[in-house]
Amino acid sequence: MATLVSLPSAYLTPRLTIDKLFFGPLLPISTSTKHNWDLNKSGKSRFCTTKSRLTTRTKESPSTNPDTLLKEPHKYFDQVIITVRSGDGGHGAVLTMPSQQRATKWQGKHENKEKSKKKLSYKRDFDGSLILPVGGHGGDVVIYADEGKDTLLELHKKSRHNAKRGGNVAAMGVLTSQLRDGLAAPTLRIPVPVGTVVKRKRGKLLADLAQPGDEVLVARGGQGGISLIEMPEYRRKKLMSLTTNVMRDESDKVLVLGQPGEEVSLELILRVVADVGLIGLPNAGKSTLLAAITLAKPDIADYPFTTLMPNLGRLDGDPDLGPGQYSSEATLADLPGLIEGAHLGKGLGRNFLRHLRRTRLLVHVVDASADDPLNDYITVREELRMYNPNYLERPYVVVLNKIDLPKARDKLPHLTEGILKIGSDLVHSELGMSSRDEVQSLPTEGGEATTLSPAISVEDKMDKGIEDYPRPAAVVGVSVLKGIRVNDMLKEIRAALRKCRDSNNALELSARSRE
Repeated sequence: MATLVSLPSAYLTPRLTIDKLFFGPLLPISTSTKHNWDLNKSGKSRFCTTKSRLTTRTKESPSTNPDTLLKEPHKYFDQVIITVRSGDGGHGAVLTMPSQQRATKWQGKHENKEKSKKKLSYKRDFDGSLILPVGGHGGDVVIYADEGKDTLLELHKKSRHNAKRGGNVAAMGVLTSQLRDGLAAPTLRIPVPVGTVVKRKRGKLLADLAQPGDEVLVARGGQGGISLIEMPEYRRKKLMSLTTNVMRDESDKVLVLGQPGEEVSLELILRVVADVGLIGLPNAGKSTLLAAITLAKPDIADYPFTTLMPNLGRLDGDPDLGPGQYSSEATLADLPGLIEGAHLGKGLGRNFLRHLRRTRLLVHVVDASADDPLNDYITVREELRMYNPNYLERPYVVVLNKIDLPKARDKLPHLTEGILKIGSDLVHSELGMSSRDEVQSLPTEGGEATTLSPAISVEDKMDKGIEDYPRPAAVVGVSVLKGIRVNDMLKEIRAALRKCRDSNNALELSARSRE
């Protein structure tokens, strides 16, 4: 872009001629200019030709791209970092007492009585001191568990949340009986799915919202400023007997200002709340199993990694318990397929295994029609051991799926015997952890921490092989698609859940007796 500027010899008066108007978004601009000065023959004026080049630099948005959220939601649905800020407190006011002149001779007694009533109409405390208005409290920020939420994807679209500030004291500078406190700002409530862990970014744990309605205050609003009475020094001592909020010098005006709110960066981690976790290799039939025994409708296809996010379903209670069947219902979670090398990041990785944290029972689904189903079973068990050895201590049921196929039916007895040989005769430890145990076993930056007894260290558990952990509670061959032996599988799952509940109740009773 070239611009011609005419400059007189005595002084420079720029006259810019705009060739074109450029309209566009406000972007960071860097310019490079070149000047070429020329004098005319008379020497009275000179001209400057300026050449400039505009270069723009686009600034990347810190938030996640919406297109990425739509294409790859499985990478963002269970973890997000947000920034919240509570509201500032409202300001107080600097007030003066209304002028009180002595009554003149022509003023009657009735007018003096009205003034005395006004004088006594101020708000007073129980000890007779004046109550002065204060600024409104700033809005708090609360995060609560909402049953209507399933993922944290919405928080990726809006990563910053600000509460409103408190209202100021509406005063014209004179103390009257009509003054009111500033309005308190409403609390900003942010809904998250049930099972969300709230912690400071690279900091300590704040709460584990494991139950519907659980909430935590993450940022407290600022306190409102107080009001002060400005009074001449010769009347200040008398007023001090009525209230302590008397301004002594200019530095006291700081007390009138409301306190600022808190700004906190939070990391939210979702852990699905489920009683039973379905694990296995891709295309083992986990989603088909979930759709067959619950009302869930997960995506089912004949290609691997159809399930990218955990699917939840509700299993009906045990009908043999009579009226107790309603209290024996359980929630099932279908997790994405796990392949060999997942702990190294292969496939979908292993981050979604954090959703097994709250489960009490694992159902290991194995494709019995595969080339080497026993090796597939060992592969998944090894990946669980590499991720969290405590998962291998939980009770689990092995489901050998697709036995309607001839090659699977033929190898079923041999496969069942081979699975039962892997493991020890130790009794499964009950890991239906309480909320306190879950809080103490939250993940760290380097990985997921585990809740370990003081007698067993992490190194000792990692040195143990899968043969050192308990055997499965049952091994059942089924065909979910054809409906073969599905009832037998449900009986084994419900029996294992019943044992978990009984042992959990026994642990609670023993803990209470110790207290």
